[in-house]
Amino acid sequence: MMYPVKRLLIGRPLKSTELGEQKLSKTKALAILSSDALSSVAYGPEQILIVLITISAAAFWYSIPIAIGVLVLLTALILSYRQIIFAYPHGGGAYVVSKNNLGVNSGLIAGGSLLVDYILTVAVSVSAGTDAITSAFPALHTHNVLIAIIFVILLTILNLRGVTESASILAYPVYLFVLTLLILIGVGLFNIATGAVPSNLHTPIGTPVAGISLFLLLKAFASGSSALTGVEAISNAIPNFKDPAPKNAAKTLTFMGGLLALLFSGIIFLSYYYGIAPSAKVTVVSQIAEETFGRNFMYFIIQGTTALILILAANTGYTAFPLLAVNLAKDKFIPRMFTIRGDRLGYSNGIIFLAISSILLIIVFEGKTEHLIPLYAVGVFIPFTLSQTGMVVKWVREKPKDWVRKLSINALGALICFIVTWMFFITKFTQVWPVLVFIPAIMFIFHRIKNHYEAVGSQLRITEDHPAVAIEGNVIIVPVAGITRVVENSLNYAKSLSANQIIAVYVAFEREDEKKFEEKWNKWQPDVRLVTLHSQYRSIIQPLTKFVDIIQHKASEANYGVTVIIPQFLPKKGWQHILHNQSSILIRAFLLFRRDVIITTVPYHLKK
Repeated sequence: MMYPVKRLLIGRPLKSTELGEQKLSKTKALAILSSDALSSVAYGPEQILIVLITISAAAFWYSIPIAIGVLVLLTALILSYRQIIFAYPHGGGAYVVSKNNLGVNSGLIAGGSLLVDYILTVAVSVSAGTDAITSAFPALHTHNVLIAIIFVILLTILNLRGVTESASILAYPVYLFVLTLLILIGVGLFNIATGAVPSNLHTPIGTPVAGISLFLLLKAFASGSSALTGVEAISNAIPNFKDPAPKNAAKTLTFMGGLLALLFSGIIFLSYYYGIAPSAKVTVVSQIAEETFGRNFMYFIIQGTTALILILAANTGYTAFPLLAVNLAKDKFIPRMFTIRGDRLGYSNGIIFLAISSILLIIVFEGKTEHLIPLYAVGVFIPFTLSQTGMVVKWVREKPKDWVRKLSINALGALICFIVTWMFFITKFTQVWPVLVFIPAIMFIFHRIKNHYEAVGSQLRITEDHPAVAIEGNVIIVPVAGITRVVENSLNYAKSLSANQIIAVYVAFEREDEKKFEEKWNKWQPDVRLVTLHSQYRSIIQPLTKFVDIIQHKASEANYGVTVIIPQFLPKKGWQHILHNQSSILIRAFLLFRRDVIITTVPYHLKK
């Protein structure tokens, strides 16, 4: 039943040789890897104005120099991540750079921050998109959480179908969003140039404003820098690009940076010139669109594509999270299951884990994740700072050709990112303090997993110092519940193993049943020793496990092994399992963790 449903939702399995066909072209990669960064245009400029409005609307002109500062940071990040792409062409981004140049713990801070950030990306983006939809249709507002979860499930299914297929579908709404915003900015600038917009709606640049301070400007700058979340995703996803992957990734990153700069500066300028003030009910982009077009068809197109891009921004997390998880799993800091490719050649376990985590976050916060945006932003700027610093160390250590220029770019990026990170902690501590809890917790988990894998490896490794102990014989224990074909099948298998001794064990609840069974057994299998155990409390497990422990202790003294053969019958229909006690499964579960005891199940398949 499940297999046909899986094939319908996900599609046919792909051969490993088809991996090359799942690589992304630059146009598709731009759509799915830039959706997070481009969507931040919908809220980044607004975050600046929200800080400035605490002084007065006259302070809005400061959004222009603040935006220039954000663009300088964006330029530094783009140039830096281009260098990271060529220096580390196998992906991994901030995690690999930090680990290789600053040490393992720095790498784990960067990697852990980004893993959590990608989960937040999905939860925040989907919730924001859901809010935009339910704002247009208020009757749906009470179903915010359910709608957000449905969107997460749809995105999960789409990504499980493969990178190429999801990119082919998601590219259209992303490019439509970019096109509509370019039209909005273009028409807005045309209206300004032709005098259609009054010049008295805004305060002239340079006007003195009482109460303004460097602290407040830095706070606004840090808030506006939230528009840069998602910039690092391309450097994590280099393996998803068509060859030559590093060159294609670098070109895509540059083009994304150019688009982001154009859209961000355009929205900032129009909001300043139109004198737009942030509102709890209407977004800045919505106000600009209404001022430019009125409430006509174009206005609703812009609103619709904005809502859609906010939801699709989650797809950046779906693309980058599994690839970052692969790098951490290869280094044994998270479970190895994250390195396994699914039927469609994507890292399915990473995709599913991301979906479940984001759904839990949406449920816990009831779809109201706006308070997570600062946490979401600082979770990116910590890796930004570490990766830039790591590249500085790399250039100083290696001194390649033109290293001074490369060092300057990364040093500037590191300094700005460090300042932004601290501004988040100073100005928004009540919202970002969980970072100080989850980063140490994640690092502790990473190291525990690493220690486990190393301990397992040392115990499984064959060495001359610890030769394997030879087993000189074998005692077989067969739990029996009656005289049946199932038991007969298991006994025949036990006899074929040339065991030194076969012991059948029967657990009886009544003394009378115990005697009757012994009589029947001696007639049916006189050559197989039977041990009957009386259970006063009607438990099969307790007396059986105690008996196995006794036999194992005696067998170990004679250097014998102990094997428990469990008879089990399997009904023809799956639903018929619930009609039987399945004692064999319980016995296996309890005995499986006994040292030096081998558990074998002998199935007997029923025909009807």
